[in-house]
Amino acid sequence: MSSLHQLAIDSARDFPGRPAVVAEDGSLSYRMLGQLADGLAGRLRGHGVRAGDRVVIWSAKSVPTLVAMQAVLRLGAAYVPADETTPPARIAALASDCAARLLLTPAELSPSAPPGVPALDLTAELGAVAADRQVEPVNETVAPDDLAYILYTSGSTGVPKGVCISHRNARAFVDWAVDELDVGTRDRLSNHAPLTFDLSVLDLYAAFAVGASVHLIPTYMAYTPRELTAFLYDREITIWYSVPSVLTLMLREGGLLDRPAPAHLRAVLFAGEPFPIAGVRSLAGWSGARLLNLYGPTETNVCTFHEVRPEDLLRDRPVPIGVACSGDKVWARRPDGSVCGPGEQGELVVEGPTVLLGYWGGDRQTPVYPTGDIVTVRPDGSFDFVGRRDHQVKVRGRRVELGEVEAALDAHPAVAAAAAIVSGTGVDSRLVACVVVTDHTGPMALRRHCAERLPSYLLPDEVRLMDALPRTRTGKIDRNALSVRYKEERA
Repeated sequence: MSSLHQLAIDSARDFPGRPAVVAEDGSLSYRMLGQLADGLAGRLRGHGVRAGDRVVIWSAKSVPTLVAMQAVLRLGAAYVPADETTPPARIAALASDCAARLLLTPAELSPSAPPGVPALDLTAELGAVAADRQVEPVNETVAPDDLAYILYTSGSTGVPKGVCISHRNARAFVDWAVDELDVGTRDRLSNHAPLTFDLSVLDLYAAFAVGASVHLIPTYMAYTPRELTAFLYDREITIWYSVPSVLTLMLREGGLLDRPAPAHLRAVLFAGEPFPIAGVRSLAGWSGARLLNLYGPTETNVCTFHEVRPEDLLRDRPVPIGVACSGDKVWARRPDGSVCGPGEQGELVVEGPTVLLGYWGGDRQTPVYPTGDIVTVRPDGSFDFVGRRDHQVKVRGRRVELGEVEAALDAHPAVAAAAAIVSGTGVDSRLVACVVVTDHTGPMALRRHCAERLPSYLLPDEVRLMDALPRTRTGKIDRNALSVRYKEERA
C-alpha cells in the first residue's frame, strides 16, 4: 500500500492537465497542484520540517490549504488542520499538544498567530514558490503506519483529543470508497465537510486517486440551502457527500425537489448522524442516484455502510448503518464482552485497518476499538444505530462532547455551574448551555467567552441563565430533568 500523497502524485503523472481542485479562489490542474506542493515542500524543508514532524495548517478551506496539506505529506510529515474560525488560544493549545514544528497560515490570519508558536505566512511562501522556476520533486518514503494527519475532536474532559491517522488507515477507507463508488476521471466530487472533519477525506483523496476533480464548498455556503442546490447543478456534481442535516435543508428550503434530478448525479452519500426516513424517501423519489449511508467515528473513519433499498423506505426509522467495509471487522458486544446475536443490542466494536494509531500523547490504540455506539443486530447481520453510550452528541452532523462546552463555560469566573444539552434533532438541533452565574453576567458575555476558546461548531446556540441546575441523588447534574425543564419553559 503506497502513501496517501502518492495518489495525487500518480494523477499528476497520468492526468497532468485534468482539473484536480476547483474552488472560488481558483482551480488547479494536477500538474500545477504537484508543482506547487513540491515547491512548498522544499521551502518547508528549508524551515526545518522533517519526516515525522507535525505542521498545523490554520486556514479557510481553499486551494492554498490543499496545496499545503500535500506539501506536508510529501515531506513525510503530518498535517493538523484547523479552520479559520478557530480562536488563536485554541491554535496555541493544539500546536503545543502535538508539539508542532510549524504553524502555516495565510496572510489574513498571520497577524493573529499566537506567540510562542513558530509561524509561516502561507500566502508569502506560495508567492515565493510561484516565482521559483527550479522546483524539485519531493516524495519522502513513508511506512504504512507512519502518521499522515491528526484530527482534533471534541474531548469529554474539556481538552481536545488528537486522533492520529496513518497512511494505512486513510488508504484503507479511500481505496474501498473508490472501488465501491467506481470513481473515475470524469467524476466531480463535492467537498462540503470542513477539512477538520473526517468526511472530507473521501472527497479529496478519492478524487486524487483517479484523476477526478474535487469542488470545494466555501464555509459561508455550508448551510445556505439554495446556494448548495445551485452548486450541485452548476458544478455538475456526480458524487455528493454531506451530513443529513444539510440534505434536509436542501430538501426543505433549497428547492431541490422543485427541479428535475440532474442526470450527472449518480451517488448521494450521507454520514455523521441519523437521517430521518422521510428525507431518505424524498431523495429516493427525486433521483435514481445511489443512496449510501456511511457510518464510523473519526477514530475509524467509515467502517460500515448501507445502500438504501426499496424496502428501507417502508421503515419508520432511519436506514441501517449496514455491514463492515474498508477491510474492517465489526460486531456488537454485550456488557460481559460476548458477541450479540440477531435482535440483541450492544456496543459496536471495530477491528481492522482503519482503526486509529491512537490519540496524540496517549498509548497506541489496541487492535479493537469500542465505538461507544449502541446498535441492534439485524437478522441479516447488519446493524441499526440506537444511540450513544455516553454524553457525546451530534449537532448538525458535528461531533460534540458536552463536557468540552461545559469546561469552557466553567472557566468563566462568574459561572457557578454549567451544563450543555441538545434540543431538537437533525437540522433543527440546537446546542443549549444552561448556566448558573454569581453576578450579573449575561448570555452574550458568556457566548463571547466561549468564542475565545471554542471553534464555531461548539458554540452554544443559546445560553440560558438559571437559578440552579437539577441534580441526581448522587449530586450529579440531571441532564434528563434539565432537558425536560427546558422543553417545558419553551412550550
